[in-house]
Amino acid sequence: MGKKIGLLTSGGDCQGLNTALRGVAKALYEQVKGIELVGFRDGYRGLIERDYKQMVPCDFSGILTVGGTILGTSRQPFKQLQDPGDPAKPDGPTRQEAMIATYKALKLDGLVILGGNGTHKTAHALTQAGLNIITLPKTIDNDLWGTDVTFGFQSAVDIATLVIDSIHTTATSHGRVFIIELMGHRAGWLTLHAGVAGGADVILIPEIPFSIDSIARSLKQRQAQHKRFSIIALAEGALTKDEASLPKKELRKLREQETYPSAAYRLAHDLGEKTGQEIRVTVPGHFQRGGQPVAYDRVLATTLGTAAAELVRDGRFGFMVGLVNNQTVAVPLEDVAGKLKKVPEDSILVRSARAIGTCFGDD
Repeated sequence: MGKKIGLLTSGGDCQGLNTALRGVAKALYEQVKGIELVGFRDGYRGLIERDYKQMVPCDFSGILTVGGTILGTSRQPFKQLQDPGDPAKPDGPTRQEAMIATYKALKLDGLVILGGNGTHKTAHALTQAGLNIITLPKTIDNDLWGTDVTFGFQSAVDIATLVIDSIHTTATSHGRVFIIELMGHRAGWLTLHAGVAGGADVILIPEIPFSIDSIARSLKQRQAQHKRFSIIALAEGALTKDEASLPKKELRKLREQETYPSAAYRLAHDLGEKTGQEIRVTVPGHFQRGGQPVAYDRVLATTLGTAAAELVRDGRFGFMVGLVNNQTVAVPLEDVAGKLKKVPEDSILVRSARAIGTCFGDD
């Protein structure tokens, strides 16, 4: 008798989600006789509200190169897992209880979940509750523990690099300083890789707190060397040294009180006062998440997706499929959930960037 497996994509979207779904589904159709697939709409919301569709093989055709997700996605914060599943029924089942009820009502044999950090915390909670869960690591931030790389990351790096490349020409023409704010609240992998690839003169990431004076000195030094422009690649979650020393509650209160639209505009104001230079800001935003997955992510997502299908086939659950040393690995969810993979301050890429004179604002 065949197995019945649920599929869902959760959290922020990124390139490669459809590719990974295709890899899982096509491998299961090939390897598991009588397999039945159920797709939940809009991530954990669909699991909570029992909003799903029966999938058929043709649903997974023609989506290899398509961005986004055919199932839809949404954010369901882990801290709200014990909130009522139906706000109109405060005494009803919690969101977690509703998820478990859906799983059991549909008589699922397992659930394959594609998501990032928050998604994995919920997936682990469902595993602890007795559900058969397999996860795949997706995020443009590349900050998931247990895998060298996540799908979506390289596509976002290529887009962010293109933005930096394009800004170079206008920055050069007008002799300006440009700050390019890239995604990454808690980890700077995207900004670091794009910054190095795009030749940014200053790279600011959450893992390395910076000082305005240090950046100002770097910009003035470039001016003294008759360099007409400067490019600053800034992760949205980068902090000054003073900010990094604050407790989380105080930092949050500070952010709530300020009037700047984002970190880049705050930095532009401060640097403008320090240097007197003309500074412009570019924020590509969700552009970094969109469009087709690049070839690398298509290969990676397919590889991880088929490895997930093998775990389902073999009845091995409670794992995230990761890539370590170019080999797929099954990582226990308890080793992944709640852990953040940050950029080491002595990473080879940070050292390489410093070696060519890139400023990280910490000297």
